[in-house]
Amino acid sequence: MPSSLSQERAKHQTIHLPTEREMSSIPRGDAESNWEYPSPQQMYNAMLRKGYDDTPQDAVESMVAVHNFLNEGAWAEIVGWEQRFSRGLTHGWQACSRGEEGFENRISKTERLPDPKLLRFQGRPGDVTPKARMLGILGWIYPAKFGGEPPFDRHDWYVERQMPQAQTREVRYVIDYYSGPPEPTGEPVFYLDVRPAVDGPTAATERMIRWSADIWHRASGAKAREQT
Repeated sequence: MPSSLSQERAKHQTIHLPTEREMSSIPRGDAESNWEYPSPQQMYNAMLRKGYDDTPQDAVESMVAVHNFLNEGAWAEIVGWEQRFSRGLTHGWQACSRGEEGFENRISKTERLPDPKLLRFQGRPGDVTPKARMLGILGWIYPAKFGGEPPFDRHDWYVERQMPQAQTREVRYVIDYYSGPPEPTGEPVFYLDVRPAVDGPTAATERMIRWSADIWHRASGAKAREQT
């Protein structure tokens, strides 16, 4: 999403690529506006700069569409974490107590603080997260249950958390990007694993609360009782 990428036509480029940029739904932390996605021309120039000289020019517009779609999905996941825990761990436990499916029915708009803002981001495709490494080990031991391809990319997003009394705090999120088997129509399938980075005990507790509360909600039969 950087704005400094060149919009100039690349050397040896044979087709026209649009230079229009799409506005995202992701608020910036350094301005009263949202982040802008790169244009297809900027994306192509960035790929060339990284050494991907074999990038098909006629596929760049589709690549930009997928890039934007995944970023919107990642941000929606981050907003979900922030809605649960921006008021603190106690509120987070209460918000998670009815499981993942019950969260949206529990929280009202009046309870929500302002949405978070994205301060900056960093692509780290060569750095495997501890969780992805552990899943890889489990996939080697139990391929039938945990087998699968490793993530094809990793990002770290630094988010400004909006807290009570107009306080803010920086929270780092880790995003692992996975690809799955394509749809019968041939369309690609992607999965995102978005969670707060374990930079301290608070983030570790948030992850444990959300994971354990959903498991307990389903294992205790609470979901079935709510439906009767």
